Amino acid sequence: MAAEAVAAVEIHSALARLRRTTGLPVAFGGLVEAGRPQIRISELSGTNTVALRSLAVTSGNGLGGKAVALARPCAVADYSRSRQISHEYDVPVAVEGICSVLAVPVVVHRRVRGVLYGALRSAQPLGDRTLGAAVAAARDVEQALVVRDQARGLLAAARPEGADAAAGTGAAWEQVREAHAALRALAPRITDPGLRAELLAACGLLTAPPRAGGASLAPRELDVLSWVAAGATNAAVAERLALRPETVKGYLRSAMRKLGAHTRGEAVTAARRAGLLP
Repeated sequence: MAAEAVAAVEIHSALARLRRTTGLPVAFGGLVEAGRPQIRISELSGTNTVALRSLAVTSGNGLGGKAVALARPCAVADYSRSRQISHEYDVPVAVEGICSVLAVPVVVHRRVRGVLYGALRSAQPLGDRTLGAAVAAARDVEQALVVRDQARGLLAAARPEGADAAAGTGAAWEQVREAHAALRALAPRITDPGLRAELLAACGLLTAPPRAGGASLAPRELDVLSWVAAGATNAAVAERLALRPETVKGYLRSAMRKLGAHTRGEAVTAARRAGLLP
C-alpha cells in the first residue's frame, strides 16, 4: 500500500474515533500534498454532502490552512462569521451546513502531514474536552505514521546487496539492527493493539525464521538484547527503555542463561542463530 494510502486509512480511522468519543456529528480531514503548501480533504465522516471532498485548502487560508501554517490546533464557534480566519471556503462549508469547527494538524518530525477537522451544525463553542479528544486523535495518527515511516526505513535497510547481504554485516545491517531495537522499544508505548502487533510483525520480517525447539526470550529480554546487539551499553539500554540499570542487567542475565551464553557477545550471536535478532 502506498504511503499516502496508508496515511489516509489512519486519518479515516482517527475521524471515526473522534466522532465516537466526542459525539461530534461531522469529522473530515486530509493530507498535505507532496510539494505543495496545501492539504487535500479526502476523508469524510458524518457528512451529508460531498461539498468538502477533494477540497484543496492552502496553507494560511481558512481554518485548516491556519492550523497548517501555525502547526497548532485552531477552532471557531461560527465559521462564516469568524474574524479569526479568512473565508475562501465559506461556500462548501455552508453547503455542508457546519458552523462550529476545529482543525488539528498532524505533525510528524516538525512537518505537518495532515489535518483533522471536527464540526457541529450549530454555532456554539467547542469545549476543552472536545478539543482534547481531537488532539489525542491527531497524536494517534502521528504515532502511526512515525511507526510506519520507521518500519519502511527498516525494511529498506534490510536489503543490502552483495557480500554484506550474505554475511549480515556492514553499515546497512548495523542500521537494521539499531532500527530493530528502536522499534521494539517503541512498541510497548503504542496503545492501539493492532498497530502494536503490526509493528512487531514488521520487526519479525528482519529476522531468520525461528529455529524449531530453539530458545525463546521474553519481550523485555529481547528488547534489551536488541539494543546490546546494536552496541549500546547497559546504561544506554536503561535510558532508551526507561528501565533501571539493575533491571537491564537482570534481563540480560536471564537472556544469556536461556541462550546458554557466557558473555554479551555470545548471547547476541546465539540469538541471531536462533532467528530472534537480525
